[in-house]
Amino acid sequence: MAERSGKIKAQARPLSWFRENVPCLWACPVKTDAGRYVQMVAEGRLEEAYRIARAPNPIASICGRACGAPCEDACRRGKIDKAVAIRPLKRFLTERFGPESFTPLGSAEVAASPCASGSTTVGHSSALIRQRALASPHKVAVVGSGPAGLACAHDLALLGHRVSVFEAMPEPGGMLRYGIPEYRLPREVIERQVGELGALGVELRLSTPITAEFGLRALKAAGFEAIFLAVGAGQGRSLRLPGSDLDGVVKAVDFLLNVNRGYRIHLGRKVVVIGGGLVALDAARTAVREMLERGGHPSEIGAVVSSEEDEAVASSGMRLALDAAREARRLGAIAVTVVSLESLEEMPAMKSLQGREEMEITAEEGIAFLPSWGPEEILGQGGRVSGVRFVRCTRVFDEQGRFSPEFDRAVTRTLQADTVLLAIGQSPDLKFLSPEDGIETTPWGGIKVDPETLATSAEGVWAGGDGAFPPGLLISVAEHGKRAARQIDAYLRRRPAAAPKLRVRIEELPTATYEMPPDYDKEGRFISVVPIDRRTGITEVEQSYEEEEARRQAKRCLACHVHPIYNSDLCVLCGRCADVCPHYCIRFAPLSQVELSAEDRERVERLPSAEAAGGGPRSAFLYAEEKCIRCGLCAIRCPTGAITMERFSFYEEAV
Repeated sequence: MAERSGKIKAQARPLSWFRENVPCLWACPVKTDAGRYVQMVAEGRLEEAYRIARAPNPIASICGRACGAPCEDACRRGKIDKAVAIRPLKRFLTERFGPESFTPLGSAEVAASPCASGSTTVGHSSALIRQRALASPHKVAVVGSGPAGLACAHDLALLGHRVSVFEAMPEPGGMLRYGIPEYRLPREVIERQVGELGALGVELRLSTPITAEFGLRALKAAGFEAIFLAVGAGQGRSLRLPGSDLDGVVKAVDFLLNVNRGYRIHLGRKVVVIGGGLVALDAARTAVREMLERGGHPSEIGAVVSSEEDEAVASSGMRLALDAAREARRLGAIAVTVVSLESLEEMPAMKSLQGREEMEITAEEGIAFLPSWGPEEILGQGGRVSGVRFVRCTRVFDEQGRFSPEFDRAVTRTLQADTVLLAIGQSPDLKFLSPEDGIETTPWGGIKVDPETLATSAEGVWAGGDGAFPPGLLISVAEHGKRAARQIDAYLRRRPAAAPKLRVRIEELPTATYEMPPDYDKEGRFISVVPIDRRTGITEVEQSYEEEEARRQAKRCLACHVHPIYNSDLCVLCGRCADVCPHYCIRFAPLSQVELSAEDRERVERLPSAEAAGGGPRSAFLYAEEKCIRCGLCAIRCPTGAITMERFSFYEEAV
């Protein structure tokens, strides 16, 4: 509700509102009921919590460590202080019951079991199994074993199809393995997660690239009736500048690929990373690890800043560039500097809670950041890079939000560099396509698809992930794979894709025993990380919770599934609920003062009239949900039981 033009603006709540106002659930691309599994952790119901976390997400163990966590950005607790630590709690659960645990729950068994108390969709594992018909004779080829490919193969296997995954590299995982440093995502976790596919009957063909010679026509000739292209964006973009062809200028993606394959690369002692995304930061942090291994201390790493402004930015913890820069530090650089066009506030990682926390960790590790500078020339001596000249960037985006950088070329600075890592974007490598394949591409070099069905311009071929869309979050890419699986299943079975019909379960919680955990509104967010003097090599920086800490963190959840529900027939307008509410979420007002939409006004006018029965003017019960902390005091205080606390959960039926 809101005040406007002297009236109170309000609206009635349709059923869909209750679902959309569980913001972590609504923000998750695969619709993980994050709030519910967090609540299960708080109650100590850990195995049930794991089942809720795993049911929609074939890469839950991976996401517990490396997900961008849009659920946390949406979390209502973040509007009060800081969001619930949803991603670390997922990791806590997968380490207990996931494939990486000592006693893993079998993937097939977990898939078959319904989530008794969590919201589900037609893409959840148990729902896919219910949609499964007789054993399928159809063969499907999945090209690429990154997050999109793994998710697609997983769901197609649950739907009963015979799936083969073709991976060009000798190990599975795509950019999960070859792009993310091991201290963020251990290789064993990837291997165990991929191993779940084998248990479902998926065939994995490693070191089998799809090429112009062995391409889509060859796959179709081999009996594959449908193909999903999950080729990713493993090709770095170049920078068109004088000196960009000098030795020592390396694309960050290529750098990370080689490091993660075990190759050593000589970097010298000063590394400059150009870029403002996640790939740049990971490289910078790895460079710090080499410094620590040599007995140094983060304070000894050269921070290439001179002005008071830049020193303030560096010390504030601009944890913004990515995977390439970390590897640089680990391999022997002494000074690692990440330079970006964007200001601190404009950088991509700063737009998420995960990014901001990573920036703080990176700052602790001694990496310097220079925001609002653009490269003008890469300098060299004897054919090798020796430095980079930058100009001040005064604006990155125009008034319409389009990328349109402007510079003050009178303001320059030069950084010394033995190596320059370019982290300025990625694109897919589509050289395996031939004109006969009939696959259309986009102006930016990706595969053109229908944005809803992910179908390409070729019969029987779908595509998703970073090969078809601009690079996104792991969980967004996994959602592409899951969506494609349902479309492919419908195509093979010659039937429409399942259309979801929303259902709701409502549970009234006993008022006499209803309570939130003690001090749940005072507990702070906590992420467990190893001390800086132990951040060496491939040691994971973030650590898992102990159970007691996990439960304390889970109790911070505001239980957005629960709502105070008002029954006007029982209300005596005493106002006690409004008086006791600690955040002034509830108020009563004459209906004449409430501004309603035409549809809501019509609904109200159909209600029995209190005035016609001899009563006074109508009143409206107004509830500001965004302020509510679900304390339940309104229901406890109500003398007539007109307010009850009720939990909503949702499930989709395939029709």
